[in-house]
Amino acid sequence: MTGNLHFPPTLTYHAAQGMVATAIAHAMKNGWVVAVAVLDPSGGVLSAGRMDGAVPTILEIATDKAFTATQGRSTDAFGKRMLEDPQMTLAASNRPRMVAWEGGLPIRADGVVVGAIGVSGASGHEDAACAQAAVERLGFTA
Repeated sequence: MTGNLHFPPTLTYHAAQGMVATAIAHAMKNGWVVAVAVLDPSGGVLSAGRMDGAVPTILEIATDKAFTATQGRSTDAFGKRMLEDPQMTLAASNRPRMVAWEGGLPIRADGVVVGAIGVSGASGHEDAACAQAAVERLGFTA
């Protein structure tokens, strides 16, 4: 029976907390105000944080960026794909949690998506830099 089941690996709560802390520390060092969400591969929240001064809706956007990235590509790459393919744009417009703003990254271990991180509140490039810092700090790849 167990040969018929597949249990994908996922991040631990401890790792997710570390990623949130790292992304926020990177933002603080640069004077940015952000919110961060780390999700498991199915889109469930493992850990999240919102810096003082970040409005609550920013955390929702960070969570949606992470959800989009659970599909295995960055939100930046997803946005570029939408620009190239009008059918993709139409399909994504019917999926309420899919966003194309920069700042969401898949988190991979040994090539397998084990979660995703989303950062929002600064510019897209700055959000992505916070997410990348968190992914790299814990030894994962995007």
